[in-house]
Amino acid sequence: MTVRLPGQFPTRCRAVVHNGIVSLVAVAADKAPSMYTQAKAALADVDRTLAEAGSSKDRILTAMVYISDMARKEEFNRAWDEWADRNNPPMRACVEATLTGESMVEIVMTAAV
Repeated sequence: MTVRLPGQFPTRCRAVVHNGIVSLVAVAADKAPSMYTQAKAALADVDRTLAEAGSSKDRILTAMVYISDMARKEEFNRAWDEWADRNNPPMRACVEATLTGESMVEIVMTAAV
């Protein structure tokens, strides 16, 4: 059975749960001018979505982080390091990408349920 958690738009969902795996995307709703602030907000969104899907950050398998400016990666890393489960760190990659509007970060993850 596949479960889709609704997203902001009717043609996109924020998470899909299938066969014991949740795949999700998270962004900051508040487009604050700080990478750190947006990262913290996006990671809080990850926590909410994982909980709704029946998972948690200690079960994250992979994370692909898209940031708008690689020069601000340390700001993202600070938020990540404060948030991440040090006993169960996921595989994470961080790449620079052109994001729309004032968005500075978008996170795509997979986790076990």
